[in-house]
Amino acid sequence: MIKISYKFKNIATPVSSLLLMAVFLLTACKDQQQPGNLQQVVKRGTLKVGTLFGPKNYYIGATGQRGFEYELAREYADYLGVKLEIVPSYTLNELFPKIDNGEVDILAAGLTVTPERLEKYRFSPSYANISQKLVFKQGREWPRKIEDLSGSLQVAEFSSHAENLQALKAKHPNLSWTETDEFDSDELLIEVMEERLDFTIADSNTLAISRRYFPEISVAFTVQQPQPIAWMLSKQGDDSLLSSVVEFFGQAHHDGTILTLDDKYYGHIQEFNYVDTRTFIEAVGDKLPKYRTLFKRYGEAMDWRFLAAISYQESHWEPHARSYTGVRGMMMLTLPTAKQMGVVSRLDAEQSIRGGAKYFQKLINRIPDRIKDPDRKWFALAAYNVGWGHMEDARVITERLGGDPDRWVDVKESLPLLKQRKYYKNTKYGYARGDEPVRYVENIRAYYDTLLFLEKDKGDSPAVEAATE
Repeated sequence: MIKISYKFKNIATPVSSLLLMAVFLLTACKDQQQPGNLQQVVKRGTLKVGTLFGPKNYYIGATGQRGFEYELAREYADYLGVKLEIVPSYTLNELFPKIDNGEVDILAAGLTVTPERLEKYRFSPSYANISQKLVFKQGREWPRKIEDLSGSLQVAEFSSHAENLQALKAKHPNLSWTETDEFDSDELLIEVMEERLDFTIADSNTLAISRRYFPEISVAFTVQQPQPIAWMLSKQGDDSLLSSVVEFFGQAHHDGTILTLDDKYYGHIQEFNYVDTRTFIEAVGDKLPKYRTLFKRYGEAMDWRFLAAISYQESHWEPHARSYTGVRGMMMLTLPTAKQMGVVSRLDAEQSIRGGAKYFQKLINRIPDRIKDPDRKWFALAAYNVGWGHMEDARVITERLGGDPDRWVDVKESLPLLKQRKYYKNTKYGYARGDEPVRYVENIRAYYDTLLFLEKDKGDSPAVEAATE
């Protein structure tokens, strides 16, 4: 509640004026936000959620609002039967006052649960754990422990990184750093890469994404062991909103909502291969320019960068690539598939790209309409690699095991089972190296994310835009 104070001169005040003032004060108090009050949210018909701009939390894509936190908050608003209103901020020092003054009901911004924050706020159940890593650009001297630090270290102001450093300083009095509200943690990684800064601290999930674009980011050591991240709520008001959030998270964990979102945004970036990433980035500069026009011409329906990512996984953009299995060309088509797609020469780059795009679209069209993007694309990619028949077998196994055959996060767990006799002997198409399409899909998603970032300055949509749609 906002405290309103007045100073009165030593003059007589009419009774009517005092009555009007009392009415005004009562009305003002009534209109103020009551943090943590579920009844108010339902009555208002809107859930107000504060978050931070960024690819992990919230951003505006070509087709609307996107981001892990945005989608999870939208699920909660639907759970309550109210509309979602996102109130974004650029920095943490802009964000926290919004929950303090009741401007928002919840903060959903990938916030770490720290001892300092627990003293001031309530938190939802955790939906992930992240650790903190000290990072630097490859090539400089590698510090192995805090005592080895020599150079500039900077972190975002009001961040959990700053809180942790303050705690560490008690044991390491010589530890020094600066804090900034000019850059967020993602931007500080760029400062390190541009060698304007020696060190920063990155959360493990941020690092997993960023190393796809900046493979030279090196991890010195772990600064903080895994901590939970959760939504933040005010300690003011009653417990009704927090109780509702706890119930929602119980359901979201049980029905796979959180698992599906986690796979959508992070499922393809768990493992980092420096050599492969570095080689791909070099190929984007050396090889891709020769074929960019063809990918744009035939990949318009799916985003040309997605088609290019498939082609790189298949042939590393080598038009005369061939495999011992008999597949050939930029898109590594089998001879029967090439004939079906009207490809006369599989070693002709344009014909191969055109045929591959046509075949992928055919696979997309074959998938039941009830399966929506992005799962629809992942199913089609896996079928491109292993064949639709084996995909159907994996979906049957998924259903038998109690999973959802229309959800990629469940089916990708069943695909490797096609290598085990006790599973494939009861399928229509039999044995398959089912782990290969899983890696295949994850590789293409990673290449695609990297392309989105590297090509963002060439008049295309922003990074991460289509990768999560």
